[in-house]
Amino acid sequence: MAAAARPVDVVRHFPCSSSAASSSLLLSRSKSRLASPAAAASSMRRRLVLGVGAAAAPAVAALAASAPPGVLQDGAATLLITAGAYSLVRAFDGLTARRLIEQNLSRKIVHVLSGVLFMSSWPLFRSPLPLLLPASKCFLQPNQTRDLKKIMSFSQELLRGPLYYVIVLLVSVLVFWRESPIGIISLSMMSGGDGFADIVGRRYGSAKLPFNEKKSWIGSISMFISGFLLSALMLFYFSCLGYFTVCWDLALGKLALVALAATVVECIPVNDVVDDNISVPLATMLAAYLLFGYSSCC
Repeated sequence: MAAAARPVDVVRHFPCSSSAASSSLLLSRSKSRLASPAAAASSMRRRLVLGVGAAAAPAVAALAASAPPGVLQDGAATLLITAGAYSLVRAFDGLTARRLIEQNLSRKIVHVLSGVLFMSSWPLFRSPLPLLLPASKCFLQPNQTRDLKKIMSFSQELLRGPLYYVIVLLVSVLVFWRESPIGIISLSMMSGGDGFADIVGRRYGSAKLPFNEKKSWIGSISMFISGFLLSALMLFYFSCLGYFTVCWDLALGKLALVALAATVVECIPVNDVVDDNISVPLATMLAAYLLFGYSSCC
């Protein structure tokens, strides 16, 4: 009898426990729903946003289809280059924060690479105006992307140099752009020449110039060589794309004279009066205009 009664007990108690569990589960769910009006409101907002987005999608698609091809191309190129400039700055910001690279060295490497990236992106655009946004990102040097207090605490040189650098970028792209070798040579001498002069001069510049103790022989030589090589490389790049013609038998000699003029100006001890991010590009533009003209390298 005991063995026969045990299944009856199981049969009687099993459904009761199941119903109690299910009812308690439903009760807990109802309580959780009633106890979280913020979650319900958030869910309603998400549904509203999704509904608006779904309703606006055809309008956005129609607008994109009716937009001129140049606008879409410039918009996509602007997003790409801006993301690249921001990633470049953030990458060296992280390296500096981890003390894997010195702050001044990081700043100068960004100085060089941002100019090369900026010039190399010109063929992606149909108009120079969208390049104003990527150029402004070059003002955010490493360790200057975190908050305004840190930016304002930097020395005047760290703030003034990047600002002048961006101004020269804007002048080069708006006045000369890719149809003229003047802006290309000027940016190459400022980014590559002046950048490498500081990097090499600070590390190996023990022999100073007799008329300027802040400059070294090795730094000036590095500026001449790196500026000349980067200028020739960028002229080759744009000439291969058909923006202008380069007569290399004459262009290399003229380019050496332009690099020499920029190097001499960079050596002159007038940095307290005129920043080299201004004096070097202006001297380069003048020398390049006199030797090359506006629209050809022959």
